[in-house]
Amino acid sequence: MTAPVMTPPGLLSPAHPVWMCAMRPFFLLTMGSAVLLIALWSAVLALGLPPPPVAGGALVWHAHELLLGFGLAAVAGFVLTAVPEFTNTASASPRTARQLVLLWLLGRAGFWLSGVAGSPALVLAGLAHLGLLGGLLALLWPALRTVAGRRHRAFGWALAGLFLLVGGFYADALRGQYSMRWLLALLGLVMVLIIVALSRISMRIVNNAIDAVGGDREPYLARPPRRNLAILCIALFTLAEFVQSGGRTSGWLACAATAALCNLMGDWHVGRPLLRRLPLMLYAVYACMALGYSLIGTALLAGGPGASAGRHLLTVGAIGLSIYAVICIAGRAHCGHPSDERPWVARGAVLIVAGALLRAGVAFVPDAASALLGLAGLCWVGAFGLLCWRIGPVLWRARPDGLWGCQG
Repeated sequence: MTAPVMTPPGLLSPAHPVWMCAMRPFFLLTMGSAVLLIALWSAVLALGLPPPPVAGGALVWHAHELLLGFGLAAVAGFVLTAVPEFTNTASASPRTARQLVLLWLLGRAGFWLSGVAGSPALVLAGLAHLGLLGGLLALLWPALRTVAGRRHRAFGWALAGLFLLVGGFYADALRGQYSMRWLLALLGLVMVLIIVALSRISMRIVNNAIDAVGGDREPYLARPPRRNLAILCIALFTLAEFVQSGGRTSGWLACAATAALCNLMGDWHVGRPLLRRLPLMLYAVYACMALGYSLIGTALLAGGPGASAGRHLLTVGAIGLSIYAVICIAGRAHCGHPSDERPWVARGAVLIVAGALLRAGVAFVPDAASALLGLAGLCWVGAFGLLCWRIGPVLWRARPDGLWGCQG
């Protein structure tokens, strides 16, 4: 007599493996939106495909979806896993994860329809984004108030800052005003959040590399003074740009941010362990960030097209590479899998850096803009397509260790 075949639960069932950890659906949405959004934007720029008719126009749509589509999905997946791990508190339930994912999807639908449906669609998008950020803050703040959580309250303040900036963006959009200044402020806050997150991740990654190489080396420490100085300079630049875009004060503050980031990178100079795959990927995030702010500062002080190039190094380079690295690391560890040592991880990171440099190069070689835009888009889509192929099944399937949850 044969045993009955068990039908696996459907995606809508809370028993589906994708809902066992809130990181899983949000990282899947991050990877999927990375491929879709940049493929579509590349077709708009390189092939003349009409962009979606949204409030604010094509450039606002591109920046909004990069930060509040791709970026916000990654932030949600990260904090919903990292904060419970750092504070030893319970993770979000499958029901809560599904509610938060629904808010993210409603945010996408509302904004994409805003050019057709007008204010009602914008209201829907604004409420959905604010609901998602407010929900994350309400869910995680009790953990951040614990003794263990006090060291990690920067995540809570960052979510609160995102909430305020998103509210400002939609308030301007509903009044018919051009709201790009809010998106640029969001970009600055995301840079700060990356520094806060990498300071936690790097302690484990770099010290594991030091142990693997061996020798008599001191442990790596992410020193708060250097980190706080970089955060302060980025925050001051972001504020100056928000108040008076393009001023010389902003230029000097961008240069200060570059110097502070280079100073922060000095903590990472631990010799041979830095040349290992994961530490070098995280170090390259700071390199993209420092080069981006240096180009912005130089352009604001001396003129030239460097501001656009610098912002693309921050977005394509720093944001893209940091999210890629986090999904490679956490996407496997919190699904019960060991680190993936295969060459594809480094190849994807190289593609993202190449895409960032090609996209930045458009500002300096406008005659080759179409070719550079197309190549940059292919690099980005190739990297995140590779990530979908390798990490997607890990996030979709049950854990090989038989556990249920986000345990690392």
